[in-house]
Amino acid sequence: MRIIIIGLILATLISPVAPAVPPATVTYNLDAGQSKFMAHANRSGLFWFKGHSHHLAASDFTGRVEITPDTITPTSLRLVVKAASLHETGAEFTEPQKQIINKELKEIVLHPDQYPDITFQSTSVTAKPSGAGRYEVKIDGNLTLHGVTRRVTIPAVVTLNGDTLRAVGEFSIDRDDYKVKATSAFHGFVRVDDDIKFEFDIIGRR
Repeated sequence: MRIIIIGLILATLISPVAPAVPPATVTYNLDAGQSKFMAHANRSGLFWFKGHSHHLAASDFTGRVEITPDTITPTSLRLVVKAASLHETGAEFTEPQKQIINKELKEIVLHPDQYPDITFQSTSVTAKPSGAGRYEVKIDGNLTLHGVTRRVTIPAVVTLNGDTLRAVGEFSIDRDDYKVKATSAFHGFVRVDDDIKFEFDIIGRR
């Protein structure tokens, strides 16, 4: 009996330990038709013309969110916005004015032929529960705009409801950090100051 017990102990000690299985992640693909990505500015901010605020919406963007169920983290977010799709939506402007603004955005400010994508890729995420299926998160990552990549932190609120994920947040950058220039024409409709404020409200489908 003593030999059997010793054998069992030895077998336990030399048995290989199964590696820890990382938690499975769930992927949500962005539903562009139900999502939005915008740049906002008042008359002393990003874009100014005759004292009106500007509201630029992106009509072409994609994204993907990967989360760990129950704990949320680890989490990954990637968002790609086509720079050429940003266009003026402000109700204060006439259609001819919007056409001029959009032309200057492309030719003078954003240069989408050379820098077609505005991208954000997360590097780390922290999350705090704030209700059933709701989390306050801080997303650290790299924003690439106009060919320049900088590290930014984005606060957001993430809500999970069945197979749907919603992430809402906003962040600001200094346009000088991304070498985004102002219009040089005296009559330019788009005049770029220092602050650029981005806003997103994205819906993901599992």
